[in-house]
Amino acid sequence: MSGSDQLSAVFSALADPTRRAILAELADREATVTELTAPLPISMPAVSRHLKALERAGLISRTRSGKLRMSRIEAAPLREAAEWIERYRRFWDTSLTRLDAHLAAVQAAGRPTDRTVIPDSESPGKTHDKEN
Repeated sequence: MSGSDQLSAVFSALADPTRRAILAELADREATVTELTAPLPISMPAVSRHLKALERAGLISRTRSGKLRMSRIEAAPLREAAEWIERYRRFWDTSLTRLDAHLAAVQAAGRPTDRTVIPDSESPGKTHDKEN
């Protein structure tokens, strides 16, 4: 699977709250389907389907030892998703920092911001767009 297809599979798998709950359990320890089903309000076959989706996305691996089939979390795909998100967090942080600087400059210059409250005799406190 190519990098962007893998990332799509990871985000698709993470979109489901049950799968996120399963990953949270597996972050602490390896577990069987039975152990993962216990805290969830769904059936064992439903948990198995969620595990298959997580496995297809590369978020977990499963091993068999006798009758036990253990699932464990795989960190690499989560790290790749976190790195992708981090790029956009930096973008928003930079944008918000620039906005903060602009608003501070506007306030320091004593100019009003884009919207001001102009009393209106018919509807007190009504917000109007600032007139230029």
